[in-house]
Amino acid sequence: LHVAAVLHEAEHAKAWGVEFSKPTIDINRLREFKNSVVTKLTGGLGQLSKQRKITYIRGRATLVNSNTVSVHGEKGDQKLSFDNIILATGSRPAMIPGLPPSQRIMDSSGALELRDVPKSLLVIGGGYIGLELGTVYAALGSKVTVVEMLPQILTGADRDLVNPLAKRLEKMFSAILLNTKVVEIKEAGDGIKVRLEGPNLASPEQTFDKVLISVGRKPNSDIPGLENTRVTKTSKGFIEVDLQRRTKDPVIYAIGDIAGEPMLAHKASREGRVAVEAILGKKTTFEPLAIPAVVFTDPEIAWCGLTETEAQAKNIPVKVAKFPWAASGRAVTLDRTEGLTKLIVDPETERVLGVGICGPNAGEMISEGVLGVEMQAVAEDIALSIHPHPTLSETVMEAAESLHGVSTHIYRPVKK
Repeated sequence: LHVAAVLHEAEHAKAWGVEFSKPTIDINRLREFKNSVVTKLTGGLGQLSKQRKITYIRGRATLVNSNTVSVHGEKGDQKLSFDNIILATGSRPAMIPGLPPSQRIMDSSGALELRDVPKSLLVIGGGYIGLELGTVYAALGSKVTVVEMLPQILTGADRDLVNPLAKRLEKMFSAILLNTKVVEIKEAGDGIKVRLEGPNLASPEQTFDKVLISVGRKPNSDIPGLENTRVTKTSKGFIEVDLQRRTKDPVIYAIGDIAGEPMLAHKASREGRVAVEAILGKKTTFEPLAIPAVVFTDPEIAWCGLTETEAQAKNIPVKVAKFPWAASGRAVTLDRTEGLTKLIVDPETERVLGVGICGPNAGEMISEGVLGVEMQAVAEDIALSIHPHPTLSETVMEAAESLHGVSTHIYRPVKK
């Protein structure tokens, strides 16, 4: 995604009087760089494990009972007994049933391998995974078509945050087909032929070089031997846990994607800390007021706490304070004025309940929103916190100021 952003910015620079020759992409070197990053990060975790004197065993585990696990690994079979165990088996990409076996059909893991850059790519699913990977392949030269069965991309995110991204993707992608579903997929000699159903389809049958399935993820909760314990699962396959991440079996804990939504790495890390503290007898619970979500497209979209969409669905009364980036000096210098920063505020106390941002570096900026929500700040706390000028971060301050119509850079008096 960073490489994709560099390519877009190089193209965008023409508007500023800086023109580069058309970039050439060495997919092999790009793949090598990606793999080196993964190796460095996983290797770093290995070093941290050694420094903390953690015994690392590579193998496949089966729960024998609530106190024993057998491991089939590199050094043969062994049994380990434990006082407590934390299950952290993650998730896998969900797949559409009945797909034909084909090298041309990828899930998100396969797409990240970057085997090649197809001339045409169909992305099934308009969630964050499909849009992020679609952005990558479009930047690398693929003609990308997105099919989403719902009436909007990024369902659940606020529309005013998604709209700037949608407009940009409409130019970047060949097509975004909403209210459309794939009813048939079959391999043809020259690609994958799909049949679509939806409104305003010029061609119900289309052929693509490759297809990316991005319809969500499923928890890896089918752990061998789990039936030998008292652990229970929800109808969606998540392992049931309490506020300490303890399962119905008191010595077994579960964290991360198998422990429920949202399926995000930073949520899993905090759950791991809570589980270990609970095992050590500390008073701890996993009760965050705000878990940040970031869509790493261009522009980025980030939000935390209560969204406007969620407030409307649950009939929660809120005030919404917005600051458009068209009024941001820093956004103007970046030539990226399509963004927006918004605060979701309690109408009585003016406590900040949620924050949403769309624009470059939204993922970096949302942490201030998380802190504000977790510390139960009121809008005035943020408005009176001096932010540096000119920066994108000051849009958070000005959004808070706009609640009372006193934002410096937009004239929007409060209606009396």
